[in-house]
Amino acid sequence: MKKNIIYLVIIAIIGIVLFVPGIRNSLKDAFFPVATVESAVHIGEEDYDIELKGINAPSTNLKNFKDKVIFLNFWGTWCPPCRKEWPSIQKLYDTRKDHVDFVLIAMNDKEEDVRKFLKENNYTVPVYIAQSPISGKLLPRVFPTTFLLDKHGRILIKEDASKDWNTETVHQFIDNIIK
Repeated sequence: MKKNIIYLVIIAIIGIVLFVPGIRNSLKDAFFPVATVESAVHIGEEDYDIELKGINAPSTNLKNFKDKVIFLNFWGTWCPPCRKEWPSIQKLYDTRKDHVDFVLIAMNDKEEDVRKFLKENNYTVPVYIAQSPISGKLLPRVFPTTFLLDKHGRILIKEDASKDWNTETVHQFIDNIIK
């Protein structure tokens, strides 16, 4: 009888961990905060060649950020999960903009909608609209999609969901790669 109760408790705990997103994500952040750098996908020179029209920053090309640590986010004003993660991105930007280049690319959006969204929320993170095709290595399949690229063009983090980017784990990870 006691063994059955113990087994039920263990199964319940495993079920909670697997099926409750908040707990699953917390454990994932705690135990797997760092991608395996050795097997990281590399972004080639041709992948960086994306013309970017600046919305609240000067227009540029992504290749101007090559050889730098880049926080690259694909999002849209029409995307609720994208809007949800914006406050944490702004906080991360406020504390890390001197060490990391932030490039947020609005996808499937009208320029006036992006400008309105940024102004209404007092967001200052650099936002762009792509003016040329995006490489298949970077082109998102879902929104938001965020990449953290190191100076060598390796994708260290790829997150295909909304995330709180202003956590101690993320700050520590950035500290480790900017050294």
